[in-house]
Amino acid sequence: MNKIRKGDEVVVTTGKDRGRRGTVLRRVDAEYVVVEGVNRAKKHVRPNPMKGEVGGIVEKDMPIHVSNIALFNPATQMGDRVGIKVLEDGRKVRFFKSNGELLDA
Repeated sequence: MNKIRKGDEVVVTTGKDRGRRGTVLRRVDAEYVVVEGVNRAKKHVRPNPMKGEVGGIVEKDMPIHVSNIALFNPATQMGDRVGIKVLEDGRKVRFFKSNGELLDA
């Protein structure tokens, strides 16, 4: 079970974008995610008239390692660690480590 999923709001804890918040757009693999507006890179694109693409410089969100982000906790307004616990009915749910609040109840 992944502790960080698509659609989660996260905070960057280290690197050039430290403190920036964004939502997870997609998971690249088990260790990397793409966050909206974080770790942006400029890519030079050639025009392709066959596809109708115009050339120029395009900003693109690049993947960031999951160890460099933390899930945003709305109760504390800070990034927080996430744990996984099994409920009585056998479901696995995520919870914030600081206050024990469930994420997917």
